[in-house]
Amino acid sequence: MATTFRPGERFAEMDGWQAKPGERGIFATLGWRRVEVDPGRAVLEWEPTIDHAFPAGKDWIVHGGMVTAILDTAMGNATWTLLDLHEVFLTADLRTEFYRPARPGRVRATGWVVQKTRRVTFAAAELHSDTGVLLASGRASQVIINLEVDPDRDRRGPAQLPSPSGGGQGGG
Repeated sequence: MATTFRPGERFAEMDGWQAKPGERGIFATLGWRRVEVDPGRAVLEWEPTIDHAFPAGKDWIVHGGMVTAILDTAMGNATWTLLDLHEVFLTADLRTEFYRPARPGRVRATGWVVQKTRRVTFAAAELHSDTGVLLASGRASQVIINLEVDPDRDRRGPAQLPSPSGGGQGGG
């Protein structure tokens, strides 16, 4: 089945991803804004603060995990534009390369889909400073799950299964 790009329909579902005042979760922690969207492409603006950074002398540098999170989010937004409404995805592999330190202030993350198959999407992203300097790039492979036909979608994962000894983490 071919996917028709319907950003209003797909992104209406994603509007919950953009945190609203007083909400919590990773998107509230990051505080990004979607500023452009096309089939297979998404651009986010983000203003990291010192709450996303660590001190480096007299300056602050945004933590690499936060940079990776915004790149992953940009790639995810791009991927959502190509999925049918009954499909979701999970990031299976994620790689980030850091070129320059990101500092608190406005940055722009652009994500795009490099290739999409029936079961896997390969995506890439770049993070640029407000002045256009390339700060970091990322690549991801994302496993597509068809919620209508995937028989394992409700299968309990290892963290939910009781341990053989009956103790420790997990439990059911």
